Amino acid sequence: MKTLSRPPLPHPPALTRGGLLLVLLLLALPVRAQTLPTIVVQPHAVDLTLPVAATVEALAQTTLTSQVSGRVVEMRVDVGQAVQKGELLLRIDAREASEAVAGARAQFVNAKANYERLKNLRQQNFISAAALDKAKADFEAAQAAQGQAGVSLGHASVTAPISGVVAQRLIEQGETAAPGRPLLTIYGPEGLRVTASIPQYQLPQMRDVKQARVEFPELGLWVDAKSVTLLPTADVATHVSQVRVGLPVGLKAVIPGMFARVHFVLGQVQRMTVPAAAVVRRGEVAAVYVQNAQGALSLRQLRLGETSAGGEIEVLAGLSSGERVVLDPLNAAISLKSAPAAGK
Repeated sequence: MKTLSRPPLPHPPALTRGGLLLVLLLLALPVRAQTLPTIVVQPHAVDLTLPVAATVEALAQTTLTSQVSGRVVEMRVDVGQAVQKGELLLRIDAREASEAVAGARAQFVNAKANYERLKNLRQQNFISAAALDKAKADFEAAQAAQGQAGVSLGHASVTAPISGVVAQRLIEQGETAAPGRPLLTIYGPEGLRVTASIPQYQLPQMRDVKQARVEFPELGLWVDAKSVTLLPTADVATHVSQVRVGLPVGLKAVIPGMFARVHFVLGQVQRMTVPAAAVVRRGEVAAVYVQNAQGALSLRQLRLGETSAGGEIEVLAGLSSGERVVLDPLNAAISLKSAPAAGK
């Protein structure tokens, strides 16, 4: 029996040098042809601002202090924990306060009995009116001491006066509390503001300021201020006045004590600006990618000015009105580098 053999399958033709170059050109075409986001720069109205360093504060913040002496026997909260108004935070050993209450109670009972006895004696003219007055004063003093001791005993259980977040825990379980010693600090996260200090020579231009933008550099966040309030007093030592700037609610990443920069809006001026994201920085050199009418890209060095309240940077030199700036410098650099290779 004869075995039929199939003819071998033809191998794919090898790519010639010209074919390989054609494939490379086709692969490079999408990079060159991709559409880059751009913006046409021209002078426009921007806010003239006065930037001032500031600190975030809570509108509602309280530091709880001990009203009794004793050892902390129970600590129920920690830093960062949310608490509700009236919630139990910690307990202090109240045995010393209990003994004080018992002593005050005994003195009250004794003073009351003595006063009632002397009242009967006075009705029979056996004692003077001065002796009865003294007994009455002793009775009232003992009554007040008993009430004060009872109040101190109630302070052995420390509860939250407001709803908020525990910012600091200033005592640990097992430590001894004393009257006046700080225990906890609580703040309300829903109400925040920033406070800035304004030098005396800048106060005249701050009198009529009603608008401001607040920058949080570490967060990359800009927010519009709810209110601007210049306090009518100045510090005696530093001769600066405070300005309180209200923040909108819902800023979860913003916490008291954080650094901020307030840009007070003094007016408007005409300036040419570029978005900060479009600027390429190499050392101390700043540049942007410019696209001409034919779509060709070039890297243009700039001389920049201040950053405006909107996050854009003023262009002092290097660009002309009507030029088109690429907003995506990374893809612009890729396109610029691949363009010469595609043309070989």
